Amino acid sequence: MACEGHNNPGQKGIRWMRLSHARAAISVRFDDPNLVSCAGLVPVVALADRCGLPALLREHVKIAAKGGVNAAAKVLAIVAGMVCGADSIEDLDLLRHGGMPRLFDHIRAPSTLGTFLRLFTFGHVRQLDAVAARLLPALAAAVPILPGADQFTIVDIDDTVRQTYGYAKQGAGRGYTGIKGLNALLAIVSTPSSAPLIAAARLRKGSTNSARGAARLLTDALATVRRAGASATVLVRADSAYYGHDIIAACQRAGAQFSVTARLTPAVVKAITSIDDQAWTPIRYPHALWDEDEQRWVSDAEVAETVLTAFTGRRKRDHLTARLIVRRVRRLNPKQVPAAQTEAFAVYRHHAVFTDSTEPMLAAEATHRDHAVIEQVIAELKNGPLTHLPSRVFTANAAWLTCATIAFNLTRAAAVLAGGRHVRTRTATVRAQLIHTPARIAHSAHQQLLHLPSGWPWEAGLDELFRHAMHDPLPAAA
Repeated sequence: MACEGHNNPGQKGIRWMRLSHARAAISVRFDDPNLVSCAGLVPVVALADRCGLPALLREHVKIAAKGGVNAAAKVLAIVAGMVCGADSIEDLDLLRHGGMPRLFDHIRAPSTLGTFLRLFTFGHVRQLDAVAARLLPALAAAVPILPGADQFTIVDIDDTVRQTYGYAKQGAGRGYTGIKGLNALLAIVSTPSSAPLIAAARLRKGSTNSARGAARLLTDALATVRRAGASATVLVRADSAYYGHDIIAACQRAGAQFSVTARLTPAVVKAITSIDDQAWTPIRYPHALWDEDEQRWVSDAEVAETVLTAFTGRRKRDHLTARLIVRRVRRLNPKQVPAAQTEAFAVYRHHAVFTDSTEPMLAAEATHRDHAVIEQVIAELKNGPLTHLPSRVFTANAAWLTCATIAFNLTRAAAVLAGGRHVRTRTATVRAQLIHTPARIAHSAHQQLLHLPSGWPWEAGLDELFRHAMHDPLPAAA
C-alpha cells in the first residue's frame, strides 16, 4: 500500500489506500483507562462461570504450599489469558491493560501465575485433569457442542512433540521424530456435524513411546465422553503407533468400537496376501490424499476386506478376531520395496485398518481416514497456547497443557453460541473475530456498558455470543 495515495498509473481511476492525515499530524497517547482490546472474553468467562468452572476448581484443586492460595482464581486467570491468545507466562499480562480490572476481579500478575504453576506436583496436575474432565460434560449439557452424540461419536487419539530449546527443560528428549522436546498425548471427541473438542490430555517426556500410558488416557477420555452425552455408538480411531492389545482392550471395556491402523507384522502381511485379486474394489477420492511414504498426492486406490486374528503372541484369551480393511495404492517406484516384502508388495503399497466397525467396507475405510482431524487440533494448539511450553519445570508445563485444553473447549463452546460459520471455524479465527474485539467501558444506571466498534464485520456472531452467554438461558443440547 502506498502512503501518498497517488493514482495508480496502470489502473485509471483507482487510488491506493492512504492515511487520512499527513504522517506528521498523527501521534499516539496511551492514556485511556476505559479501553480494552478483547471484549469478547467477557461472555467466555460468563459461560465458564455458568457451567461451574470456578466451583470445580475450588472443589478439586488444593495446593497447600505457600503461593497456592486462591488456586481457582489463578487457574481462571491462566485460562482467560489463553482464550485471548497468550502462549507464554509473560503474555498473561494482557489481562491487566486498560479497563480490564474494571471488567474482571482477581487478576494476577504474570510473575504470580508463574510461581503458582511451579508449585504443581503430579497430584495437583491430576486434580486439574479432573476439573477438565468434568467441565466438558457440563459444557455439553449447556451448549450443543456435540450434536448427534446420542447417535454416533468419534474419539481420536494421537500424540505430538512440542519442540523445546535449552538444557534446563525437565523431561525434554528426542523421541520418534528426532526433535528435542516434550510429548503431548491427546484424545479428542467429535461427531460428524461438530468441531472437535479435547476429551483428555497428558504431557510426557520427549523420549517416550507413543503408546505409553495411552490406554489409561483413553479409558479416562471414554468415560468423559460418555458423561458428555455419547450414549450410543462410540468409535475410537488411532494410527499404527497404537496398534496393540492394551488400546483395543480399553475400547472393549468401555463398550466402544475401534478402528486402528495395523502395522505390517507377519500376520497382517499374510492376511493381505491371502486376499483374492478379484476382491479389490477401485475407488477414486474426490480430493487427493497425501502419501507420506512416497511424498506424493494419491487420487485413486483399491480397497478389499478380510479377517485377521491379532495378538496371537499373547495368551489365548487375548487373541482378537476382527475385520481387516486394506487400501492399496500403486507404487511410484516398484524397485523401492522392503526386502522382506518384495514378492507380495512389489506393485502396491498397502494400508491396513483393524476394526470391529459395523459400517460397510468403503464407508469404514473413509471414516478411518478422517482420523486426520486430530492433526487440526494439534495445529490449533501449537498455533495458540502450546506455541511454547513456558516453564523449565515439567509439572508446570503439564498444568499449562491442561489449562490449554480447558481454554480450547471454552473457545469452541463460545463459537457454537456465536453460531453461523463460527461453529466449525478454527480457534485462531474465533479469537481474531470474536475475542479480540476492542471496546470502551462506560457506566449507566449502575450497569456496565461496552461500546463496541460500529460496522464490526462479525457483529451478528458477537451479539449472539453476548446474548446467550450473559443473559438468555443457555441453549441446552437436545
